[in-house]
Amino acid sequence: MNFIDGPPIFVQIAERLSDEILQGKYGADCRVPGVRDYSMLLEVNVNTTVKAYDLLAQRGVLYSRRGLGYFVAADAQESIRNSRRHDFFQHELPRMVQKMKQLGISLEELAQAFNEAQSHS
Repeated sequence: MNFIDGPPIFVQIAERLSDEILQGKYGADCRVPGVRDYSMLLEVNVNTTVKAYDLLAQRGVLYSRRGLGYFVAADAQESIRNSRRHDFFQHELPRMVQKMKQLGISLEELAQAFNEAQSHS
């Protein structure tokens, strides 16, 4: 995995695993890869992966079963979406609106560009 500057690596790992859950790679009550396996896959220290899994457990996305590993919570996808929607509306949207004002982009132009982009994906 290529990590970026900024967020701690364990947060980036948690986001990656959250992405995989949203994509349906791991469904509700499914076991996610063990900490050691995921650490080897991402080529990171086991302690870093443990911090990522613990973060997701604190957020209610994962739960652990003693001796069996970590599993996806029943409402994990909804929880991840709600958290990311909140982050979008609180942080990303205000920055986008400010940038649109600076560049003189109207809502109509944005809607047109959005519709074009959506038709290409």
